[in-house]
Amino acid sequence: MIRGTVRAFSSKTIPEITRVGMVGLGLMGHGIAQTAAMAGYDVVAVDMTQKSLDAGLARIEGSLNKLHARHVKKGDWTTDKAKDEFAAVMGRIHGSVTNKDLADCDLVIEAIVENVDIKKVFYKELGGIVKPSGILASNTSSLSIGDFAGSSGRPSQVVGLHFFNPVQLMKLVEVVETSQTDPKVFDISKRWAASLGKTPVSCKDTPGFIVNRLLVPNLAQALFLMERGDASMEDIDISMQLGAGHPMGPITLADYVGLDTTLSILEGWVKKYPNEPIFAVPESLRQKVKEGKLGRKTGEGYYKWDGDKRL
Repeated sequence: MIRGTVRAFSSKTIPEITRVGMVGLGLMGHGIAQTAAMAGYDVVAVDMTQKSLDAGLARIEGSLNKLHARHVKKGDWTTDKAKDEFAAVMGRIHGSVTNKDLADCDLVIEAIVENVDIKKVFYKELGGIVKPSGILASNTSSLSIGDFAGSSGRPSQVVGLHFFNPVQLMKLVEVVETSQTDPKVFDISKRWAASLGKTPVSCKDTPGFIVNRLLVPNLAQALFLMERGDASMEDIDISMQLGAGHPMGPITLADYVGLDTTLSILEGWVKKYPNEPIFAVPESLRQKVKEGKLGRKTGEGYYKWDGDKRL
């Protein structure tokens, strides 16, 4: 049963959103596809190759098994109930390696590479495939949606739906509107996000939206503090944990997110907004990335890591 009832915005009434397209089944995309399917939506899950599609579907299966095992352990579900729920969710997800299978989707979300030129090409293709009433959404965390929305030929129907990692557990979704987004499309998108059990917040198409606009410069300032010798990275991290109540310090978080990702965001902002003083790149960050020390995912960044555990 569909949890969310989402109506069309135009005079030509379309059915409520029941079919959702998800393009890119990586770290974020597989979580969005899984969450939508768990909420009762039919999902067309698309990736570039059969190998990457299979890997994404395997991630979903593994995540479902972990979530359902917790229900069984707590006594909420029987083993048979868990098996039935697994089959039901996976039965709503239809894998594909061709974008043409997105044609009948009411909403298509992309989590492809963070590159404006690639997204422009992709949205142009998507605009020619998805039915005219379909809404197009990006899960970008740092790019301006307005920079590629127009390529779709339907900029009034393009929004940002920025989920957070891990999608299955994190409750926030930033719903982003450009200057051309139809207010009714924006409202539909917010209500759809809420139907997943998430808490949607509204934001204009500003750099980094809300969370990353505040978070990424904070990470950079922590690194500048360390580079100047004002405090050690350990003391900076402990201070923000115990003094500000953060679950982990900013330098640990930079390692956890990925130093290459952090650098890419900052360099993009510096290039596009050269007169914004808070957008600046610490030299130590450039050096770490140059050395291939990208943080948690490579086993070393500012700290050394054993998997997800900081040493």
